[in-house]
Amino acid sequence: MVFKRRKARSWGQIVAESVWPRGGWRRAASYVWHRLRRLPDAPHRIARGVFAGIFVSFLPLFGFHFLTAALVAFVIRGNILASLFATFAGNPLTFPLIAAAAMETGNWLLDGNHMVPLSQIGKSFGNAVGQLWQNVIAILFGTGETHWDSLRRFYSTVFLPYFLGGIPTGVVAGLIGYYLSMPVIKAYQKRRLRKLSERTTRRMDLRRQARERVENLAAAPLPPEDVPPR
Repeated sequence: MVFKRRKARSWGQIVAESVWPRGGWRRAASYVWHRLRRLPDAPHRIARGVFAGIFVSFLPLFGFHFLTAALVAFVIRGNILASLFATFAGNPLTFPLIAAAAMETGNWLLDGNHMVPLSQIGKSFGNAVGQLWQNVIAILFGTGETHWDSLRRFYSTVFLPYFLGGIPTGVVAGLIGYYLSMPVIKAYQKRRLRKLSERTTRRMDLRRQARERVENLAAAPLPPEDVPPR
């Protein structure tokens, strides 16, 4: 394959680059923004996709952000590819801020008194996934007892406030992304169309000039032939 890596990445490299890309997050962000602007679709559809991707980044659906963003973009008639790119808004650098905003809002909506420390949220998700997997194995193979107490506690103290708080904060952040990206995408597409039109006009002028040269040469009188002396 033409674009296949010469040397496959190890699992350690994949995990490390998901936390810190090889070119840094600034370069990765500029690449995503460049791809968003160049999408061949109407600006309002691309901006709706941006809204969907940013909105989903505020929900605690880790591992399903791409699928959820695509579904939301489909429902609101946005650009699905733009929604996938916009999930970049949720990355290891922004997740602490996103989690803090969502948890604070969710606990305020639920009038919750027990606030899980921000540093424990990631660990809580990991423990919940591990225990859920153990329960599934126990049910399928009968290898032991199932325990749901900690999962219920996780749901009530972490997942539910995170999810409920992520909806309004995600909507606000998504609308900001929508209204910021719309004029930029419009201006970029207009400038690109203008450059394309200028390039097409320039090519047509060059072809017309070349055709005129050929016609002038064809219409020019032939020089008199030299008559040899007698």
